[in-house]
Amino acid sequence: MGKIIALANQKGGVGKTTTAINLAASLAILEKKVLIIDADPQANATSGVGIDVRNVKSSIYDCVVDELDPKSIIMKTEIDNLDIIPSHIDLVGAEIEMLNLPNREKVMKIVLEQIKDAYDFILIDCSPSLGLITVNSLTAANSVIIPVQCEYFALEGLGKLLNTIKIIQSRLNPALEIEGFLLTMYDSRLNLSNQVYDEVKHHFQEMVFDTVIKRNIKLSEAPSYGKPAVLYDANSIGAVSYLNLAREVLQNNGMTKLRAEEKIID
Repeated sequence: MGKIIALANQKGGVGKTTTAINLAASLAILEKKVLIIDADPQANATSGVGIDVRNVKSSIYDCVVDELDPKSIIMKTEIDNLDIIPSHIDLVGAEIEMLNLPNREKVMKIVLEQIKDAYDFILIDCSPSLGLITVNSLTAANSVIIPVQCEYFALEGLGKLLNTIKIIQSRLNPALEIEGFLLTMYDSRLNLSNQVYDEVKHHFQEMVFDTVIKRNIKLSEAPSYGKPAVLYDANSIGAVSYLNLAREVLQNNGMTKLRAEEKIID
């Protein structure tokens, strides 16, 4: 049975989609079978793994609104073991169309029940909002990764997200856990980055991943080529960081053993 991990933060530009793409690719390279669910109408995760959104005929929208069999729209990527269910701009209207559905918060859960046994990990790239699709994603998930960028206002809005997670735990998904807070866009030369790092560590302690995603031009360039960083430049800091994160996720889930010296990569 696969573990379902949502990547969520209602604040945009925190590295959520970048993390979904590159963590999924890294887990696949580490020989785990992985599926990305692109639950963001912007469809950046879809294009980020090399799929032309203009050629997408069916998407996650059709699964949650029209009950299309998700197995019928799974698409392969360049990386062995990595598949994706794409998104489409139509997903913008899905929340309105789902309003009158029975158990509207559990539609995504019902969709993923049909395919979760075929994968080791299913990563859901949530939209930057706390709307019904994100609530669906968190209800379907076993855990959530929360990317936090090392910039001013980094903690702004986190309280609202954590409150949403608590509500979902109490009403919809008691088993939902926080997989970890992931610090992104870190630049050790900047006092601000170090201050945010210290503050997040102080507040959330062991819930913060040891791996920190540093600012890296290759991570920014890779999506324009439709590739995860590990395919675009496997030796880049960004690619190495996400491989390190993948190893940490595997270790935290009891799926591998990691030596102490492997936990920090400069």
